Amino acid sequence: MPINILMPALSPTMEKGNLAKWLKKEGDPVKSGDVIAEIETDKATMEVEAVDEGILAKIVVPEGTADVPVNQLIALIAGEGEDPKSVTAPAAGGAPAPAPKAEAAPAPAAPAAAPQPQANAIPGDASAHMSYARVDQAPAGPAQAAKPNGAGQQTGNRVFASPLAKRIAKEAGVDLGSVRGSGPHGRIVEKDVRAALQGGGAKPAAAPAAAAPAPAAKPAAPQLAPSMGADQVKAMFEAGSYEEVPLDGMRKTIAKRLVESKQTVPHFYLALDCELDALMALREQINNAAGKDKDGKPAYKLSVNDFVIKALAIALQRVPAANAVWAEDRILKMKHSDVGVAVAIEGGLFTPVVRRAEQKTLTAISAEVKDMAGRARNRRLKPEEYTGGSTAVSNLGMYGIKDFQAVINPPHGTILAVGAGEQRVVVKNGAPAVVQAMTVTLSCDHRVVDGALGAELLAAFKQLIESPMGMLV
Repeated sequence: MPINILMPALSPTMEKGNLAKWLKKEGDPVKSGDVIAEIETDKATMEVEAVDEGILAKIVVPEGTADVPVNQLIALIAGEGEDPKSVTAPAAGGAPAPAPKAEAAPAPAAPAAAPQPQANAIPGDASAHMSYARVDQAPAGPAQAAKPNGAGQQTGNRVFASPLAKRIAKEAGVDLGSVRGSGPHGRIVEKDVRAALQGGGAKPAAAPAAAAPAPAAKPAAPQLAPSMGADQVKAMFEAGSYEEVPLDGMRKTIAKRLVESKQTVPHFYLALDCELDALMALREQINNAAGKDKDGKPAYKLSVNDFVIKALAIALQRVPAANAVWAEDRILKMKHSDVGVAVAIEGGLFTPVVRRAEQKTLTAISAEVKDMAGRARNRRLKPEEYTGGSTAVSNLGMYGIKDFQAVINPPHGTILAVGAGEQRVVVKNGAPAVVQAMTVTLSCDHRVVDGALGAELLAAFKQLIESPMGMLV
């Protein structure tokens, strides 16, 4: 029986992808780990590895095809002893193939693993047939986490696992022998290892199946009003007075998520001013102390934004109740400060996440942000680099914006909007004085962060910005 290759979900928000290029042609032998195709998503261009061996018998979806739904059949591999010429595509011509998961049925204690609670959740059957060479898949959601964490498929002392699963397991120190595979013939794939990690190793009880119903509470965000169609909008303008710009996948995703955020997340906003004189003096001192290479280029150059990220990360540790996200029927309080950083790119926006920012030095944060921002502009970020986090920083100060209110990126509980630093006249000791200051505005999800809690978080942030030596200890 031929092996189905399905369009994988390469990010939590992916619903469709463009099959940019086939790197194998019909009749080519395929080995486990071979890169067989390139797929363009709303976020990046990614390479796809095969996890099975055989002959690429039939390409169902030709290269250059746009908007291929996740989980749709895109190709067929002829297995051992099977004549590739006898393999034919389904009559529907690439309709979604059934999920081959009979050998990886979930335990009776996890009834919530069967339904797909979110339209943008990562389907288990897609990742059961694919692994990703350049960009790893984001951590499995609750519905997936209930399936693995059992004994792996073995022959003698050999464990059958995809190359990507082996690499992730090796890096994380996971024993593949204790992980149940959900791929073909019990093969261990990437999501199985990630589920084991998410569950705290390979302990079956660690993955909380009870959390699965949580996303089901928001399957259909209500629309404010029926949108006008393109022809209705165009009819309002004179023909030839405009240029039509079709939406790409990224713009569609951004539009959908922002509408959902403003309709379903109860935003409120808190603003205050922070004096920057001490921070600017410390920044100059640190940058002047940077070593230089043979070309005279400094080893690092800290920005105000680096201090903002570090200050917000430490503030979240000092006000841990604000370091939280909304999960429909519960609040998740995070242990570490994972701070997203908004990066504008042509036609859209990325928010790469600085993990455990409270533990990193300012120079480490600076280098990491520069690296991820560069790869974001080339759409080469890995999904796990722009998913997760409990908050984010959006800085428009470099454009001269004094203050603004940012839209929360679910499931974040907050986002900090940072305005420009400028000289202002303030009253000190009963007399006017000139200081350098900036205005910051904290957008809060009222379901997670109440007004007093948000004010406490902002006060902790302000104290760190105005006494920045506290970030160095």
